[in-house]
Amino acid sequence: MEQFEDKLHQDLHQFLQSMKEVDERLPECPDVEDKWEDIAKAYIPDGIREFNDFPSASLGWMMYIGMAVAKFWDAEWEIYSKIDNLYAYMRDKRGYDAMDEYIRENVLLLQGVDYTVLEKVAGECASRVYNALRHQNIEPGTKEAFNAYVCCLHQLYLMGAAMQLNRMGYYMKKM
Repeated sequence: MEQFEDKLHQDLHQFLQSMKEVDERLPECPDVEDKWEDIAKAYIPDGIREFNDFPSASLGWMMYIGMAVAKFWDAEWEIYSKIDNLYAYMRDKRGYDAMDEYIRENVLLLQGVDYTVLEKVAGECASRVYNALRHQNIEPGTKEAFNAYVCCLHQLYLMGAAMQLNRMGYYMKKM
């Protein structure tokens, strides 16, 4: 499974770099990374429930969540780091189905072209990951399928955070 996650990481990184959404070297943000496990545990029941009918949403929402956590880290981490369930905090604003819109509008404060561009980039990332997952030929409902799904979510979360850090000016280029 580690090889699969590494391939996802490389593919997403290369794609996002070609779109100028991340630098060659990804930023490190331990505070955001440390929230992954709690967010994943809270998200997985909703994500799995939605996966069969809406795989791109089930995957793509995690990219938005990564972006939101990075934004929270930059803005008011003293407040947001103390929220027990950051995922539920975001989901419960408008519900699971509209969480992407809530994050783009109310957390990232995007409008117009920026709003639409992010929707397309996140959608493409979710599609790429879903395609990679399908090509693993893993039997649905197995432990292996669950672990592969978690790997997908993990990489989308990390890439979402990296994208947002980049958008906020945290560039990782040699000076």
